[in-house]
Amino acid sequence: MYNLNWNIEFKNPSGKKFRLALLYSVEIIQSVENLVDTALISIPETILNKVLSIESKIPRGSEIKIQLGYNDQLNDEFSGFVREVKNTNGSLVIDCEDSIFLFRKPVGNAVMKPTTVAKIAQSMIDQCVPGMTLQCDYDIAYEKFVINMANGYDVLKKLQEETKANIWIDGETNTLHIHPPFMEKFGEVKYSPQQNVQSVALEYKRAVDRKFEITVDSVGADGKVKSIKRGIPGGETVNMKVGPMSESDMEKIGDAELSKRMSDRYEGTIDTWLIPRIKPGSTARYEDEDYPDQKGGYYVPTVKTSFSDGGGLRTVTFGIRTS
Repeated sequence: MYNLNWNIEFKNPSGKKFRLALLYSVEIIQSVENLVDTALISIPETILNKVLSIESKIPRGSEIKIQLGYNDQLNDEFSGFVREVKNTNGSLVIDCEDSIFLFRKPVGNAVMKPTTVAKIAQSMIDQCVPGMTLQCDYDIAYEKFVINMANGYDVLKKLQEETKANIWIDGETNTLHIHPPFMEKFGEVKYSPQQNVQSVALEYKRAVDRKFEITVDSVGADGKVKSIKRGIPGGETVNMKVGPMSESDMEKIGDAELSKRMSDRYEGTIDTWLIPRIKPGSTARYEDEDYPDQKGGYYVPTVKTSFSDGGGLRTVTFGIRTS
């Protein structure tokens, strides 16, 4: 018998702590394909006909920590900051973001040329979160990178969208990570529909049946348009636009997108419970007794965790086959 447990704590900018006593639901979305991980916490708007007023207790920028589990065995599921508290359909919804929230600060206008992903990211750290360290092994270079009327989040978002980099923050070491897609691996979790999976919505796609042509366009610092193509002509077309950069770096981005689309893969999700725990970047070791040829390891780009009186559920998205 598994009993649900939860603990949600806040610390506002003045240092005062606040523990949530009532809860409707929690929804946490973590993904290497998004710049920011998010948590939505829904609580009653009123208790005994008295309107709850928590905005003053947990204003924007308050720290939050969410723990979930069974039988008093709690695990850390999310940490970050309150972005806003809003009224939605008779509930109060606390909208939270992970530590990328710290980059939602205005930065100076700049024209950086030539520059690199690492130099741009370091500039954002210096302006938004001094003291944070940077770990970047994605050597994409820009001929010119323009920042105009933006905040640090906007700049990191542009880098993530153009280069497809995995960008995330390790809160324990206060480090901003920037890495090529699919390169990081965070352990392995075993799944089987016959053992620990509640429901399956997966479709297996073989690389031999998939044809893609990736086009990457860049307007150079001289105003001229450069274009490179990767993949197989005549297949599905994907168009990407990036900032001014060399053709070799455009090819890196195109090849990364092609490897994502052309690999053997599952498309879709499985629903499982809070255990086993898994996070994006992990490998799902999947084995279905009915389809033994599809047994293998699959990269997990996204995990959605839902929690309420009805139970705890993880929706795990499968991606490219890794083994």
